[in-house]
Amino acid sequence: MNLSWQIVRFELKETFSIAYGNYSFREALIISLKSHNYCGYGECTAIDYYQINLQDFVQKLHFIKDKIENQNINHPTEFYKFLLTLELPSFLRSALDCAYWDLYGKLESKSFLELNSITINQLPESSITISVAPIETQIQKIKASSWNTFKVKCNHFNQEEIKTLLKLNYCIALDSNGSFEQEQCTWLENYTDVEKFTYLEQPMKKGMENFSALHANLYANWMADEDCQNEASLEILKPHYKSINIKLVKCGGLTPAMQLIKKARQLNYKIMIGCMTESTVGISADAVLAPLCDYADLDGANLIANDIAKGTKIENGCIQLSEKPGLGIKILH
Repeated sequence: MNLSWQIVRFELKETFSIAYGNYSFREALIISLKSHNYCGYGECTAIDYYQINLQDFVQKLHFIKDKIENQNINHPTEFYKFLLTLELPSFLRSALDCAYWDLYGKLESKSFLELNSITINQLPESSITISVAPIETQIQKIKASSWNTFKVKCNHFNQEEIKTLLKLNYCIALDSNGSFEQEQCTWLENYTDVEKFTYLEQPMKKGMENFSALHANLYANWMADEDCQNEASLEILKPHYKSINIKLVKCGGLTPAMQLIKKARQLNYKIMIGCMTESTVGISADAVLAPLCDYADLDGANLIANDIAKGTKIENGCIQLSEKPGLGIKILH
C-alpha cells in the first residue's frame, strides 16, 4: 500500500462568516492510499478554531509513512485499530480512515453501504448555510435559495431577530457557534415558539460549565457540536442536549462514527451528520452515514469554487449518494 498526500487551497464562492471569524478560502489535506492500481481518498480541513495546522500533519505523515505502507490489506476496522496505536489527532486519523474505506471498497468492488449492510430507508435533506449577516440579508438569501432547509449562523443573541426568523415559513435551524450566554439560553428553551427551529446548535462555548445550564426536556432542540467529540461524551450530555452533530474529523473517521451513531441511538438522541467546508472528497465520506441520521448538513462542497473530485452530490439539499465502490470518490485531473 502506498501513501501520498497534498495540500489544496479551496476558494470559497463567497465569504463564509460565522461567530469564529470570516473566511474566503480553506486549505485541506488530501490523503491518497493506493494498492493494486486502486486509490482511496480522504480529507481533513485546516480549521483555526480547532487549532488544526496541516503542516504539523504533513510532518507526522513523513514520520509514520513506512508504518502505514507496511500494513497488510485487512478489513477497515483492523486498519483503524492500527491507526489508534499511532496516537494521531482526530482530523488526521479521520482522513486516513476514510481513505482506507474508499480503497478497501474499491478493492472489494463493494460500496461502503454494501460493506456495512446499510439500507436506505430514508435520507434527510441537507441544509445550506446562511452566513452571519444583517437579518434582512439572511432572509433575502433564504427566500432566493432553491434549497428547502437552512442553517442560519449568528454571532450574537438578538431576541427580535430570533422571533423574526421563527415567523418565516421555512425549515430553519439556528447555529450560534457558542456565542450565546446562559441567561439567553434559558429564555430560548422556555419560549414555546422555539420548537419551530429544527435544532439550535452549540449555543454556548463548549464545556460542562456552560452546557449544564441547558435542559433537554424543554422547548429547544439543543444540538451538541463541539461539546460532542466522541462516544464518551454521550452519557454526560444526555440531560442537556436532545441532538448531536457528528463530524468525522471530530470523532476520528467513519469507523468510530458508526459506533457513535449506535450508542447515540441507544440513548434516543436525534443525530445529524455534519461537515466542514470541504470538497467532494470529504462530503462523499460524510454522506454515506446519512441513511443512519435524522438531519444532514452536507453543503461543504457547494460552498467552494474549485472542487477537485467527483462522488456523492448534494443538489438543492438532495443527497445523491454515489453507488460506486468504496466511497465513490474520483479525483479530477
